[in-house]
Amino acid sequence: MGFDFSLTQEQEEIRRLAHEFAVNEMRPVAPEYDEKEETPWAVMQKAHDLGLDAASGFPQAYGGGGIDLMTSLILTEQLSWGDAGIAVSINASGLAGAAIIAMGTEEQKSRYIGMMCDPAALRIGAMGLTEPNSGSDSMALETTATKVDGGYILNGTKQFCTNGGIADIQVAFVTTDRAAGPAGIAGFVIDKGTPGMRQGRKEKKLGVRASHTAQVIFEDCFVPEEARLGYDSKGNASGPGAVGALLMLEATRPLVAAGAVGIARAAYEFARDYSLERHAFGKPIARHEAIAFKLADMATDIDAAWLLTLRAAWMAQSGVPFARGEGSMAKLMAGDVAMRVTTDAVQVLGGYGYIKEYPVERFMRDAKIYQIWEGTAEIQRLVISRLILGERKALDARPRVLSGDQSIPAVAAAR
Repeated sequence: MGFDFSLTQEQEEIRRLAHEFAVNEMRPVAPEYDEKEETPWAVMQKAHDLGLDAASGFPQAYGGGGIDLMTSLILTEQLSWGDAGIAVSINASGLAGAAIIAMGTEEQKSRYIGMMCDPAALRIGAMGLTEPNSGSDSMALETTATKVDGGYILNGTKQFCTNGGIADIQVAFVTTDRAAGPAGIAGFVIDKGTPGMRQGRKEKKLGVRASHTAQVIFEDCFVPEEARLGYDSKGNASGPGAVGALLMLEATRPLVAAGAVGIARAAYEFARDYSLERHAFGKPIARHEAIAFKLADMATDIDAAWLLTLRAAWMAQSGVPFARGEGSMAKLMAGDVAMRVTTDAVQVLGGYGYIKEYPVERFMRDAKIYQIWEGTAEIQRLVISRLILGERKALDARPRVLSGDQSIPAVAAAR
């Protein structure tokens, strides 16, 4: 048979370990970190020690766990079921790592990926693409890199950076020549503490509040030649270039979708269990069709989103072209399902769903961002529509790093 939905022994072990971690380490502290909007360093350290953070998906050649995309989906879904904000903090270094792996030299990959994979120390990364005046139009960058003797001077502001300002490794995409458009875009990797790079405003957010989000500001920030990704200290180029790397970062589509599915499943399970215990008119409210049918729709939507996510990941791993925008379909469906299911979960709990004593209000707040970040729902629909209407050719799904819909507009709002 060509289809097999069973997990491998390794995947089942990772699923079990991640689930136990979510139950024992994440859920007990999630309300506190959400309330205080603090970075969960202690939980992140434990995840790193167990090999459950972003380093698990980095190549073994640089010290990573080397797990494949399908297995990463399982891990991400379980951690997001535990708590979305903490899960984002645990996994946020993946974007910076993917950029470095996609376009870095061997020296850059060995140094920076090795730092994030070091079992003796927790080191985190951040990736900056979005700017105050550019989100979905991700190529309209205003942060500049001006060539000088021995390196570059960076000036500008990166917006909505996960781990921005607290990361040990900051990847930033900037323009070296605005007139050149996408051809002028370059990627840089900057060490924490570099003069001229500082944290700007830390954002106060609706949801995923355990994840640190802030501006990163460059003010006459000098970086050496070797800080430019894909270029060595002598200025020799390697790799696909910045735009090529951004296209490869589309790999985050299935992983983001998996996070949304995890939130939706958490909300559905809580609403289901509550509805079996809460009585009205002489029986559990789950036995009333108004609630039972809502639960049926929630369960069906979650499974549909998960299957689309698995298909996108399988296609990426197998090198099957995304002829109809399957990566965007997964991200779009999962984000919309997460918002719909969490809203319905609040409705099932009624007034109790609206207060912080119960977690479904937090699930609903966390879900909203999955319709926005790393490509809004509107951008996903744009990508899909252009493909199904023949305006674009089938998208390459070869697993050069990880993969997703290879369309520049869909790179929108990568963190």
